[in-house]
Amino acid sequence: MITTLHIKNIGIIEELTIDLNKGLNVLTGETGAGKTLIIDSLSILSGGRFSKEMIRKGENNSYVEACIYLPNNASSIDGNIIVSREINSNGRNLCKINGRMVTVNELKEFMSKIIEIHGQNDNQTLLDNKYHLKYLDGYIGNKLNQKQEYQNYYNAYLELEKKLKENYGDDKERQRKLDLLKYQYEEIKQAKLKEGEEEDLEDRKKIIVNAEKIADNLKEADNALGNNAIDAISIAIRALEKIEDIDSQYKETANNLKSSYYELQEIAREISSKREDTNFDEEERNIIEERLDIIHDLKRKYGNTISEILQYKQEIKQEIEHIENLEEYTNKLKKEKKEIEKNMDILAEKIHEIREKEAQELSNKINQELKELEMKNAKIHVRVEKQEEYNKEGKDNVAFYIQTNLGEDEKELSKIASGGEISRTMLGIKKVLADTDEVPILIFDEIDTGISGKAANSVAQKLAHIAKKHQVLCISHLPNIAAMADNNYFISKNIVNERTNTNIKQLNETEILQEIARISSGEINEISLKYAEELRKRTKIA
Repeated sequence: MITTLHIKNIGIIEELTIDLNKGLNVLTGETGAGKTLIIDSLSILSGGRFSKEMIRKGENNSYVEACIYLPNNASSIDGNIIVSREINSNGRNLCKINGRMVTVNELKEFMSKIIEIHGQNDNQTLLDNKYHLKYLDGYIGNKLNQKQEYQNYYNAYLELEKKLKENYGDDKERQRKLDLLKYQYEEIKQAKLKEGEEEDLEDRKKIIVNAEKIADNLKEADNALGNNAIDAISIAIRALEKIEDIDSQYKETANNLKSSYYELQEIAREISSKREDTNFDEEERNIIEERLDIIHDLKRKYGNTISEILQYKQEIKQEIEHIENLEEYTNKLKKEKKEIEKNMDILAEKIHEIREKEAQELSNKINQELKELEMKNAKIHVRVEKQEEYNKEGKDNVAFYIQTNLGEDEKELSKIASGGEISRTMLGIKKVLADTDEVPILIFDEIDTGISGKAANSVAQKLAHIAKKHQVLCISHLPNIAAMADNNYFISKNIVNERTNTNIKQLNETEILQEIARISSGEINEISLKYAEELRKRTKIA
C-alpha cells in the first residue's frame, strides 16, 4: 500500500503530502481543485507519459515521490520502498527506486506489478492482452493442476531445442556447416604452415630487398681488411718480435696483437664468404612474397599468428569428426522431442478444455457484475483460442473482449471509448478477480460518470469488497461511494500571493458527514446531514 505520497509543482499543486491508509480511500472536493492531478501524479510515478505543460507555471521541474509498503508482494521486495520521478522542463527524467537510478521503462515495468490506474487515459494490465491469460489462470486456480506437469515438459522441450540447435539445426544447415569446416581445414592443411616460418621469411625478404646495399658494403669491408688492415698488423707483429727479447712487455704486446691478427683473419674470411653469397635473383623474392601472402590471408581468416591458425585447424578437425558422427545422437534427440511433444499436446488439450469452461464461467460472473453496475447491455467474452505454437502456458491465446451495446461487434477492452465505461468495466472484472489479483494498489478515476441510484450503491459496494484485499484510491462525486469509504479526503484550492494552490485534508467522522451532505444536495443543512448519517450507517452495514 501507498503510505505517503508527495507531489510538487504539478499543475496547480505547489507542494502536497498525502498520508494514505488501508482499505477504500475516497477523494472528494471542489471541481477544479486538483483531484485528477493527484491521479495524474500517480500515473507519472508509474512510468506514464508526461507533458511539459503539466509543470507548474514559473517552475523548472515537477517531482512525485511515494513510500510504498509491500509485504511479500510480487515485486520480490518485502518492506518499505521509495519510488520517485523528477521531470525537468528540458525533458530530462530522473527516476529512482530505493535511491537507485532506473530508466522510465524500468520504472514502468516495476510499478505495473504494484499499481493499476483505471481511468480514461491510463494504461493498465487488464487492457493489455498479454496479461489476460494470467488473469484467467489466476481465477481458475488449483483446478488447473495439469499446468505444472505441462511446464515441466515444456522446459525439457526447450532444452532439447537448444541441444538440437547446438547440433547445427536441421540436416541442410548441418551439411552447410560441415562443408564450410572441411573447406577451411583443407585450406589450412594445404598451406603446410610451420611454427616460426613467417619470421624466417620476413628476415629473408628483408635481406633480398637490401641485397645491393649489402653486397656493396661487404665488398668495401672485404677490400679494406684484405688490402690494408691485415698486412699492417702483420708488419707490426714482425717489428715487435724483433724486440721481445729485450723486455717482456714487448713480448706480451706482440702476443696480444697476434691474437687480434688471427681473429681479424677469421672475420675477413667470414666477410669474404658472405660477399660470395650475395647473389640473389628476382624469382626467389617472388616465391617468398607469394608465401607471405598465403600466410597473411590465412591469418586474416583464422588467427593472428601461425600458432593460432594451427590451433584452429585442430579445433575444426575435431568439430568435423563430431558432426560426421552426429546423426545417431541427433536422431535420439529428435525421438525424445517427439515424445515430449506428444505428452505436451495431451496436457495442452486438457488445459484448453478447462480454460474454455472456466472462461465461460468467468464471463458470466463479470457480466452479472456489469448488470449490477447498470451496464445491462454490456457483455464480456473471455476468448480462449488454440494456437499451433507451444509456449510456457500451453497452446492458448486468451483475450478479454466486450460488447458495450446490443447489435455491435465484440472488441478488445482497450477499444472502450468512455472513461466511465472503462472504470466500471474494470471494477466489475476486479470484483470477480479480487481474491486472485496480485496487484496490491488499485486506483479508480471517473468511475461514477453518468451513474446514480442503484448503480451508485453497487459501485460503492464493489469498491468496498475489493478494498478488503487491496488498497483502493477513488475520486468520486457520489455520496454513496464517499459514505462507503474507510478513509475520506477533501481536496480544495485557495489563492496565495495571486497563485492557486491545492490542499488536502483527511476528514474526521463529523467532517465526513458534512462532505456527504454537501455532495448529495449541494449544501449542508439539517436534512442533508440526516441523509448523510443514514447513508453512512446503511453503507457500513452493507
